[in-house]
Amino acid sequence: MTTKLTWPQILAWRLRRQFVSEPDAPDPVAVARRLCGVQAQVASSAQLAVAVRSDKPDPGGIDQALWSDRTLVKTWIMRGTLHLLPADELADFCAALGTLRFWEKGSWQRGHGVTADEIAAIIDAVPRALRDGAPGGPALTREELVDAVVAVTGDAHLREALTSGWGALLKPLSRLGELCYGPPRDGRVTFTSPRTWLAGWPAALPPYEEAGVRVARAFLGAHGPATPEMFDTWLFGGVAKKTVLKGWFRDLAPELTEVETDDGQSLLALTEHLDDLAATGPSAEVHLLPGFDQYILGAPRGLAPLIPPPLKPKVSRQAGWISPVVVHEGRVAGVWEAKNGHITVDLAAPVPSGPLEEAVTRIRTLLP
Repeated sequence: MTTKLTWPQILAWRLRRQFVSEPDAPDPVAVARRLCGVQAQVASSAQLAVAVRSDKPDPGGIDQALWSDRTLVKTWIMRGTLHLLPADELADFCAALGTLRFWEKGSWQRGHGVTADEIAAIIDAVPRALRDGAPGGPALTREELVDAVVAVTGDAHLREALTSGWGALLKPLSRLGELCYGPPRDGRVTFTSPRTWLAGWPAALPPYEEAGVRVARAFLGAHGPATPEMFDTWLFGGVAKKTVLKGWFRDLAPELTEVETDDGQSLLALTEHLDDLAATGPSAEVHLLPGFDQYILGAPRGLAPLIPPPLKPKVSRQAGWISPVVVHEGRVAGVWEAKNGHITVDLAAPVPSGPLEEAVTRIRTLLP
């Protein structure tokens, strides 16, 4: 018999699993591990996403984990966007995402002004350059990396291609496990190699068949119940190889149970979480979450039980911008912004004033 769950139950469970309703994460690595990464395109949003989930928010915790402990890593990964991930999980994400070699498509190469031979040369030259490093340390600035690639390849045309377009030509290297962010130098971004930067980096990436199962299991543990298509949208942007995706969920099937939602959707949950899901009651809480928060990014933007359709344009804006949101009863009830220390809330649904003020006060204390 199929287990039946309501969306208010599912959303309340996600809030708790994601350290939102119970903000007791011990450190940034625990947050990134549970959420399957923290999007870091906007550094302040990543900082707030960790702080709002932490037992004892530490403004320096992310930098400590990235550059001193090296237990977090920063790189382009899910959907080609910049994320913080636990260092010991990066290889699995690279192996899974490496099943889609988008840079080998002629349309992608033409769109970025390179040939197949040139992108192959970049993929060969960057790891060599990063192994050599820079005189001042283990990482290269973007300018130093471009100089090294041009020197290795002898192709001056690559200079223009590599210095434009948000690092698009470097993103294949991040998926291949050959490039990640290094410690900033004089206010500038640097790049290094996971192979030399991270302790315990494997000699070769794990088999994608096994890595994908581990990533899917972790995703369902925070963003489930869900469908394989929802997982694909979150990980690849909806363009995974169908045979690969089916294989991962086929291998994970012994750990899964089908559930039915109150709007008739059929989802997959980890069986180990089924009792907890069924016992979870709807949330009455109010939370303010930052822009680009995983609570939103882990679900399809068209999931009406989470984002009411009239609110979608305010939440998911142009150029991929995801607004800070007000969450009430698990659903997005509005958006908010902070300017000059003042928080302005734009509500589209009634929210109790007392809990809203408490949520505003808490987020204000966490803002830089």
